[in-house]
Amino acid sequence: MDIEKSTQELADRLQYIQDIFGSRQPGDVALLAEKLAEFRAREQAEGMPQKVKLLAQIQDLFDFVEKKLDAELVPMDKVRIVRHPQRITLKDILEFVYDNYTEIGGQDEYSIDPSMVIARAYITRRIGDKVHNQPVMVIGQEKGHGQEFRNGGSVKPWGNAKALQYMKVAETENIPIHTYVFTPGAFPVEDYPGAAQQIARNLYEMAALRVPVVACFSEGGSGGAEAIALADTRLMLSHGYYSVISPEGAAAIESGIRQGQRAPVSMIEECAERLKITAADNLRMGYIDRVVHEPPLGARPHHYDFFKRLRQEMIMATDEAFLGVKGLGLIRGMALKRRKKDAVADPESMFVRWVLDEGAADRLVWKRYSKFRNMAKGAMRDKTPASRRLTDSLQQVSWSTYSYLRYEFLRTYGKKLMTLAEETRAEAGVVLEKVLRPFKSGGARKVDTQTIQKLTELSCAEEGICLTGDWDGGYVSPKAREDKAVTCPNASTHGCLDLWAPDLFGDFAGVCQYCGHHFPMEYQWFIHNVLDKDSAIEFGQDVEAGNPLDYPGFDQKIEEAKRKNKIKSSCLTYEASIDGVKIVIGVLVAPFRGGTVGAAEGEKFIRALSRARKKHYPFLAYVHGTAGIRIQEGTNGVIQMPRATMAVRRYIEAGGLYTVLYDTNSYAGPVASFLGCSPYQFSVRSANIGFAGPGVIKETTGIDIAPDYHKAYNALARGHIQGIWDRREIRNNLVQAFQTIGGRNLYYR
Repeated sequence: MDIEKSTQELADRLQYIQDIFGSRQPGDVALLAEKLAEFRAREQAEGMPQKVKLLAQIQDLFDFVEKKLDAELVPMDKVRIVRHPQRITLKDILEFVYDNYTEIGGQDEYSIDPSMVIARAYITRRIGDKVHNQPVMVIGQEKGHGQEFRNGGSVKPWGNAKALQYMKVAETENIPIHTYVFTPGAFPVEDYPGAAQQIARNLYEMAALRVPVVACFSEGGSGGAEAIALADTRLMLSHGYYSVISPEGAAAIESGIRQGQRAPVSMIEECAERLKITAADNLRMGYIDRVVHEPPLGARPHHYDFFKRLRQEMIMATDEAFLGVKGLGLIRGMALKRRKKDAVADPESMFVRWVLDEGAADRLVWKRYSKFRNMAKGAMRDKTPASRRLTDSLQQVSWSTYSYLRYEFLRTYGKKLMTLAEETRAEAGVVLEKVLRPFKSGGARKVDTQTIQKLTELSCAEEGICLTGDWDGGYVSPKAREDKAVTCPNASTHGCLDLWAPDLFGDFAGVCQYCGHHFPMEYQWFIHNVLDKDSAIEFGQDVEAGNPLDYPGFDQKIEEAKRKNKIKSSCLTYEASIDGVKIVIGVLVAPFRGGTVGAAEGEKFIRALSRARKKHYPFLAYVHGTAGIRIQEGTNGVIQMPRATMAVRRYIEAGGLYTVLYDTNSYAGPVASFLGCSPYQFSVRSANIGFAGPGVIKETTGIDIAPDYHKAYNALARGHIQGIWDRREIRNNLVQAFQTIGGRNLYYR
């Protein structure tokens, strides 16, 4: 027996325990240190048999104390576990869970992004004398054991793009996907394709992948986790965490510290507890399906039994995904349910073919949508009266019936008749032309010049100067009542003269007449000046933002936001018209908690999309401003990213025209999901758009970004948005977009 090696292993275990508990060192940790020091002091004087005996006693003591300490772990301890260099990594999982694998998409520091590892692997099952090698695509963040080039698992946009590329490869090859989430969050850079935009693309595509996806969480940080975690089955390691934000980030916001300062340790510990980030919390809330139990104080590379357990869980989850949509395998399905309860049973002893036909793939996609649609329903307050709910249900039935008759039945059975009628008219037209030609006068044909002008001319010859269209100042900002001069922030560089507030915020719609700078305006300006007069009818106003985690002091803040803004959430939904075109609108309102999105906002957005789909109306998302996901709702907030994105995809696939217009500041989760996945995104001038604000980028990366880094014209250059509009031209440009993109039926298919 190598006494020196065993002693060093114990010393490493002790250091690991001390690292996990940080400044909070329980008395048992001191006991272990004392016993190890005693052994080292006596080691030289004892013979080999006695050394072996003493070493065995200390090892038993370590095992006993680790089990005891495991029961005392607090949420922040688990955060330190998943961040520790001795924590298992994706490379460890590839070595010990799968029978063979080939890493693809680049390796180590020569990869396009070393933080994202992709491998084509297989699992071998032996059923009697037959061997089945079942292929799988493995995708996940790689932190490495102290490998700095891995960037701590913070994936850059091109890393997520690589992941999406190989998800599509797996779909083409009809093999399942296993994803492993080991990230504190995505790397917040907007270089092409952009952090927010790429995460949105991943979510949009994963929503409709036609192969099963199984995700396993170790460290799941906000949008970086969601980029590969929209899965049919979601497992979580028992010592992992899954959260909307890191405890340090939440503590920085809660304590109101300035950039460069650090939040108190006590506040960080408190926020880790408040956010409900542990596996047990997420299982209770319904955001994961099962917990994979780890050894005491977390899994490390030498815990081989744990890898066997993880292998069994991943195989079982994959089997369930296939059997759940094949419509066959009743006996095997029952066997799987029994094996969930029986930890000794071996799922590899039963064979399930990992291939789906077209019908099963359709059922898989629908089941995935239904799974996420039903999440977070208990995290909001829906105070809609029973009578109105009944009325809404009847309305939805009537909308669905009308839409079916008009857009499905008539389209299917009337197509041949329409084709025949068109051909008949065309033939008759030629005959009539020849017959009537001698009788026609030589007068000039009347041309509808107004329609041609609307469709072909630019909105404004000089951007930011002219006032055209139907805008008539229907809403006047309260700032227009102030009798004072306002200085443009570009005065020093553009020579702008001071503007009188009643003119600036009244006649000029908050736009500097010299340089075109856009001052912030209230969301009511859009509702009253862009939409047709008195056409906006609000719905869903009884769905209210709440405090699902019972976050201390947050009830008062929510109630204050409701009282101050006279609305019940940061998402307002309307049915309205613009130039006679009926549309459904979702508005994210900046004054209500920064326009942050929680369970209520996500639900309202999804219901609005459903309304637009059933009524065959275009959908417009007007982002007056959003600071991201509401951190005080924890995972209840971050789950709105995949939920709302799946609703957007369903609407678009039904033929819907989905358009997004950004105003003021739009950041984080919504932009990285259900807003960023729109094929038609536009921005008002002077808007800022991105994944993370300047302060967050500095705090997480140490990089000082340029002052104009998030400006709309940079977002346009990166391909995030497709156009920049003057505020006074929003109405004209929206009408033009609906006419040209949507066409006659305002559906682009």
